[in-house]
Amino acid sequence: MSAVDSDQVIGSVPRGQFIGGQWVVSDATFAVEDPATGRPLTEVCDATPEDAAAALDAACHAADSWASTEPRERAEVLRRAFELVIERADTFAALMTLEMGKPLAESRGEVTYGAEFLRWFSEEACRVEGRWSVAPSGGTRILTMKQPVGPVYAITPWNFPLAMGTRKIAPALAAGCTVVIKPASATPLTMLYFMQVLQDAGLPDGVVNCVVSSKSSDVSTPILKDPRLRKITFTGSTEVGRSLLEQAAPHILRTSMELGGNAPFLVLQDADVEAAVAGAMPAKFRNNGEACTAANRFYVHRDVVEEFQTTLVEATEKLIVGPGIEPDTTLGPLVDQKTLDKVDELVQDAVAKGAKVLTGAARLDRDGYFYAPTVLADVPDNARLLKEEIFGPVAPIVVVDSDEEAIQKANDTEFGLMAYVYSRELGRGIRAVEALESGMVGLNTGVVSNPAAPFGGVKQSGLGREGSHEGIEEYLETKYVGITL
Repeated sequence: MSAVDSDQVIGSVPRGQFIGGQWVVSDATFAVEDPATGRPLTEVCDATPEDAAAALDAACHAADSWASTEPRERAEVLRRAFELVIERADTFAALMTLEMGKPLAESRGEVTYGAEFLRWFSEEACRVEGRWSVAPSGGTRILTMKQPVGPVYAITPWNFPLAMGTRKIAPALAAGCTVVIKPASATPLTMLYFMQVLQDAGLPDGVVNCVVSSKSSDVSTPILKDPRLRKITFTGSTEVGRSLLEQAAPHILRTSMELGGNAPFLVLQDADVEAAVAGAMPAKFRNNGEACTAANRFYVHRDVVEEFQTTLVEATEKLIVGPGIEPDTTLGPLVDQKTLDKVDELVQDAVAKGAKVLTGAARLDRDGYFYAPTVLADVPDNARLLKEEIFGPVAPIVVVDSDEEAIQKANDTEFGLMAYVYSRELGRGIRAVEALESGMVGLNTGVVSNPAAPFGGVKQSGLGREGSHEGIEEYLETKYVGITL
């Protein structure tokens, strides 16, 4: 894509806050950076606490009307939004690549994935059901109904700028809730462009509002302190999730938390090594390694570790590192300097403690935040990158001698979002799946994300589920009515 094309894409995005169906522009701005160059792409308006309060006011004002809107009408708005996202897929993909860094082909994949939440929940909007039953005593009847929980505050991360927003907005709208969304300051352009899509799809004013801020607490504090807010949904680090849960406690807010991960990737003794490496590549390097579901630790049986390491290094060294906007790139830059420094720090810690570098393990001498795709062998148990989320293109390999040892090491973490298992024998694989303390497991596959499947973790990886039938339930309350006949 040429610079002129990039300028045209960036120029298509509104720069203000989206509040009550209007674009609110202010003098205060902050820069959005291109991680492939380290230079600013553009500037967007910086929200104030007053903007946040106005956004919640708009959501509350629209709440009753949207909750009483016919499910079919809500569904049609979501369906139109789905169609518009697909129609504008090239712009969305370019925006994500420019502000986040992922390869353009992966951005196109995220457009498809993110749009699918709009289509899925457009179909779920008309399937919200209660029940009717006879009480065991026989004298009364039990009626239950589902109603929207109320105004929602959604906070999304920078690594999937479209999909993390649609995964929250779509079920909320389908359930009849209104929303204030705050995208990450590193990647706000995609969500601001999506606000234009919702407006063009006919969403009533105030049903979804968007505030963008360089300082999250400035906008989050007034929203979370307002008793009219009824739910918070957050995707991000466990540390921030804990803080938000504390802030949610005074008003007993409904919460959905998709937090940090430390995904183990188990290659059992009987695994098809070629298939395991084919699955490991997207599990590790998709999205530049910056995904909460990314394989963080590879536990490989001693009998197959040499073959696995050799094959993984060969595949890793075929990755083409460069700006995501270039068509041949298969691994882009990390999102910012802080992330680059953290990845390098974790790698150097592992090497200092005895890990062997098979490939990579270095910053690249070029503009932007590039790190060489890396494979480490003989990683010791006390290496920090086995305990901390790497969020970069680094694959640390640990040798194990049994399934039991692999599972024990895999479960030795406070996280429990994602895990991967490779085994030729179905029964052996299922036993490992059942023993892993994880909300999601990929069995003989390196990618599991699907709008029709429930996404979420256990332990300190979060609360609740997004996507599938469970996703809309996070935005609904159950009301019981006892009836005497």
